[in-house]
Order: sequence, then C-alpha cells, then structure tokens
Amino acid sequence: MELRQLRYVVAVAEEANFTRAAARSFVVQSALSHQIKALETELGVALFARSSRRVELTPAGEAFLPAARASIEAAERAAADAAAVTGQVRGRLRVGVIPTTTAIDVPSALGAFRRLHPAVRIALRVAGSDTIEAAISDGDLDVGMLGLPENRQPRGVAWRLLATDRHVAVMSREHPLAERSEVQLVDLAQETFADFPAGSPGRTQSDLAFAAAGIHRDVEFEAMAVDLMIGLVRQNLAVTLLPSRYAPAEPALVTIPITDGPSRAEYLAWSDFNPSAAARAFLDTIE
Repeated sequence: MELRQLRYVVAVAEEANFTRAAARSFVVQSALSHQIKALETELGVALFARSSRRVELTPAGEAFLPAARASIEAAERAAADAAAVTGQVRGRLRVGVIPTTTAIDVPSALGAFRRLHPAVRIALRVAGSDTIEAAISDGDLDVGMLGLPENRQPRGVAWRLLATDRHVAVMSREHPLAERSEVQLVDLAQETFADFPAGSPGRTQSDLAFAAAGIHRDVEFEAMAVDLMIGLVRQNLAVTLLPSRYAPAEPALVTIPITDGPSRAEYLAWSDFNPSAAARAFLDTIE
C-alpha cells in the first residue's frame, strides 16, 4: 500500500468521478485507475462501485476512507515536523472564517503568512462560528476567527480576544426611520428582519438583546450570506443588525446606532492539542 494510492482514493471519493480525481491528482486517468485497482486487489475488497455514469464508495470504501485520510494527514504532518527542525515551515494551514470578520484583514494576513512560509498549503473555509469552533475542536481546522455574543467565550478551543463591537441597524434610505440619529430596540419591534439562521451565534447576539428587552421580532428572511441580507435591505424588504465595523457604506443604505442594541466579541481560536508548525507560525503572525 502506497501513500499515493491513498491520495487517489480520497480524490475519487471526494470528486465522485475518476476523470476529475485524476486531473486533481495531476495524473492520467488510466494510471489512477490502475493504482486504485491494485490497491483493491491487495486489500481483497472493492472500494468503489463503478458504472458508466456513477462512482460511489462501497461499504468497504466507506470504512477505509477515514483511516486513509488520517494516514495522509499523518504523513504530511511528519514531513512538516521534519522540515520544521531546519527552520522551514511546511504542511497545511486550515483556516475558518466567519462571513463578518472585521478584527483581522484575512486576505492580508494570509498573504503575509504565505510570503514568510511559501511551502505551506492554505485552505480557507467560510462558516458560522459554531461550525468553526467545533471543527477546530475536532481537529478539522487549525485556526479560526469567531464572532460571539460578548458574554459567551469560545468553548473547547484556545482563544485570544481580538476586538468587541456594537451592532447597528441597517436599513434602506427609503425607510421611515432612516432620518433618525439613533434608535432603541423597541423602535424596531414592528420591523421585518433579515438575519442569520436561528440558533447560529451571529443570530444569537440579536436574539438575546431583543429577549432581554422583552420584545418579540419577526425574522422573515434567514440567510448565511450577508450580501443576500443586505440586498433584501436595499430593496426595503427588511432591516438587519450588523456589527458597526462591517455595516456597508453606500448611498442606498443608512446605518443607525442602537442605544440598547447587541454587541459581539471577535476571537482568534485554535487547537492547543499538538498544533502543527504551520498553525503555530500563523498565530505568531497575528498580533
């Protein structure tokens, strides 16, 4: 069994297509197919069910895949740790980012890191704070940027507070409240809202504030894509609450401070269980 065979299996499983897996692996399809067939012969089981139109993992393939991934990661970690002894950082850096990150300029930070450590492969994942937090804890991400209610610290991960911010109301310039210099939550009680999905940390910040004020609100539009929420606001279909440093500045919209509105804290989070050399190097670049 060879490491490249494991890589091919993972590629086919993720692409569900031998042609795409071969292109991803920078190898001709016939060579990839031959190596997988050789591995199946060695194992005595079929890892994939194949037809002219479909490729799927067999039950044996489903059982084989997690260990194959773990073996590849272990091999990459071994190579990275050996390189680190000589001062060269290698391996992978897996970064999770919430859609409304403001405390760090993520592209600039990754650019600076890449210039210092060009041998590191960077993977970026955009998701909610709860998803990123769980992925770091499970070892599926190395570091992440989180946005949480100010009274809720990260759980199951190491963390560093980056910044705090208050939310503002974002609404169309055509909205009746658009000329106000500030509002209270009660002023927004009858509005239709666009917000993140219920239960997500991005939504919880606002839900807690309205609950504390004893106000029920109508969240008619739920989305993880901030651009979509802002588009709905631009059409005067809803209002939304966003961190003040993230709120867009454009002629069609207004942002209004909320005197009793929610606030959030942004954190840099990582796993302190045997972090990779790449993860440690990235943390060193974030002041």
